[in-house]
Amino acid sequence: MNILRTSSPPVAVKFIESTSKDRPFFLYFATHDIHVPRVPHPRFSGKSGMGPRGDALLEFDWSVGEIAATLDRLGLAENTLLIITSDNGPVLDDGYIDQAREKNGSHRPAGNWRGGKGSAFEGGTRVPFILRWPARIKPGVSDALIGQVDLFASFAALTGSTLGADDAPDSFNLLPALLAETDSGRDHLIQQGGPLSITRGHLKYIQPTKEPNPPKISTNTGIETGRNGVPQLYDLQADPGETKNLADQRPGDVKELAGLLDRLRTSGRSRP
Repeated sequence: MNILRTSSPPVAVKFIESTSKDRPFFLYFATHDIHVPRVPHPRFSGKSGMGPRGDALLEFDWSVGEIAATLDRLGLAENTLLIITSDNGPVLDDGYIDQAREKNGSHRPAGNWRGGKGSAFEGGTRVPFILRWPARIKPGVSDALIGQVDLFASFAALTGSTLGADDAPDSFNLLPALLAETDSGRDHLIQQGGPLSITRGHLKYIQPTKEPNPPKISTNTGIETGRNGVPQLYDLQADPGETKNLADQRPGDVKELAGLLDRLRTSGRSRP
């Protein structure tokens, strides 16, 4: 298998063109467009009407389009798994003057989720996760609980490889969920966006912080941190915006999830 890591669309396209004729390939396209410092290519600068942030998004959209179009042109799209994802939720003010906040208008970058980058709330820990594989995946939306760490075990299963006992100890084989063969994902998922949290089913527990007077709002970004001196418990099915802390009403669930989180931290792994 040929492997390439790049942030350049032309390099990525050339790699696909030169590699796909001979053997399977793995392309990791690590775009820098959205991250700071945002310096869009001159062909995109000023073209979005939404400042440097908008221009960077325009460039990212073009880059993904170029790669997808190359797969289509070469007849590879049908049997190529294309994944688009991110590392954290959105942030408008990250210390870089790019007019993102001024031009945002009524748009909510995190949608109905609360918080953003650096937050323990869902707006900080949920990320875009789009898969395209026409030969294997039917279009649709899944509610399966999954983390990017699960790609290790899932891809090992996909390629017929075997993970060692200590390889990716928090990764589960969720290939059926990725291929839209089931809506069942992992049993639980630990997340960190500030304080640790754990989700199991539709319940999410956020661990209380021990610091006195924890900052509720980040002074740098203006985003809710999720830090609190008391336990937090949310029903993400009934209350996806995490507006009602149910910890006092459901102490049994708090005890169960807090205990699970502590056991997993102590064991140093979540996969048996």
